[in-house]
Amino acid sequence: MLNGFLPYPIALNIISGAAEIILAIGLCFTATRKFSAYGIIALLIAIFPANINMALHASEWSFSAVALYVRLPVQLLLIWWAYVYTKD
Repeated sequence: MLNGFLPYPIALNIISGAAEIILAIGLCFTATRKFSAYGIIALLIAIFPANINMALHASEWSFSAVALYVRLPVQLLLIWWAYVYTKD
């Protein structure tokens, strides 16, 4: 694993995972859907550099390099999909 890219990587992983779950639940309710969609977009943008870093240093991870690189355009698709939920 690449140490030092971000401080407290385990805590950041837990926090971002919890945020993903909370925001996904927020998509289920009309009153919070738009806020949650923008939150998901912000979260996906925030974690994108870490995902690029993982792909560039694929040999240091237990995932295949192909999977790490395929994840990048999929993440862009997820950003677009969340954006669809910002529309009334």
